[in-house]
Amino acid sequence: MYKAARNIKIDLLNKPKSLFLKGLFLFIVLLLSSKCTTVINVPLYEYPTDWKDELVRIKTINDYSKHLTGKKIFLDPGHGGEDRKNTSRSGKIVEADVNLKVALYLKEYLVKAGTEVYLSRAIDETVPLALRSEIANASGADLFISIHHNAPSKAEDDYTNYTSTYYHAKETDYEYEPSERDIARYIQRDLSYVMRNPGGLGSFDGTYSDYNIYPGEGFSVLRKTNIPAVLVECAFHTSRFEELRLNDETFNQIQAWGIFRGIAKYFRAGIPVIQFIPDSTKINNNRYQLTFALSDSSGINPKSISVSINKQEVNFEYDSKSGLLRIVLENHSIEENLIRIICANKNGNHSLPFHFKTKINDSRIITLEKIN
Repeated sequence: MYKAARNIKIDLLNKPKSLFLKGLFLFIVLLLSSKCTTVINVPLYEYPTDWKDELVRIKTINDYSKHLTGKKIFLDPGHGGEDRKNTSRSGKIVEADVNLKVALYLKEYLVKAGTEVYLSRAIDETVPLALRSEIANASGADLFISIHHNAPSKAEDDYTNYTSTYYHAKETDYEYEPSERDIARYIQRDLSYVMRNPGGLGSFDGTYSDYNIYPGEGFSVLRKTNIPAVLVECAFHTSRFEELRLNDETFNQIQAWGIFRGIAKYFRAGIPVIQFIPDSTKINNNRYQLTFALSDSSGINPKSISVSINKQEVNFEYDSKSGLLRIVLENHSIEENLIRIICANKNGNHSLPFHFKTKINDSRIITLEKIN
């Protein structure tokens, strides 16, 4: 019996290889022609754990409200009206419409958290770039956020897709405000996370200077807006993958939720306050001492402090116990000095833009006049 089995094995091994290949081919044909197919449904996005359940969502908003109540946020849905040319390859996605949807959902979350919200547009209408900044500056808002969706430089590129957030200028420029980059980082982190999008290879953390797009000039709405401002490019509307998601109302709500969480966490980390103490002392005929109080609940990082007079960094004295900062104006006309102070708290958040011009009244008392 053993011998018979052995002979069978030898015979099989001696069969031409073509028989094996023919059999494999027949098997594949039968498999492909079979009516039995398996469909695998792959979700296009995930529900954030603090958003999926409505009760948890409400609790999250209420928890953040202690940091957002009383704040004023200006939202700028990009494009609209006559400017509707930015579309996906199929034409199903119109950037202006998606920008507005995300902005309106974001407004809903912010209002529920006790925030006062302003919009550059609430419908599909034309709003010139310069007017957007004018309206924002007049609003007295604490923060300006322009909402957009991106497109690659090459029209045929339907692969590129990432989330990015822009701030104005670069660190080496006087116009650069560290607080704006702080805001960009918070929004970028949470928006990118809920969308499950990377931040792109051009930046370590997904935030970019707008000088990368327009060198030395930047985006109009960031350059001309006086309040702290950032511009969000949520994703590439030209991406074939993203096109499947951006027209989904639920996904638009998730996008807005990511921006909302970023804003809330930014304010939760605290913002240092700089206050001028109007008891500056005239030391002699042409020498003045100005005193400022720096405060934050988490404390001030002394190494973060910088002071500029007329766009030149100067020396200063800082007492970490009292929180008092003192600078001396010497050999300057008191009417012509531009004062700029920057500091950060121990959470890493920087003070809001502090640009003032010194003034002196008839009683020789120094005051400060804010510069836009």
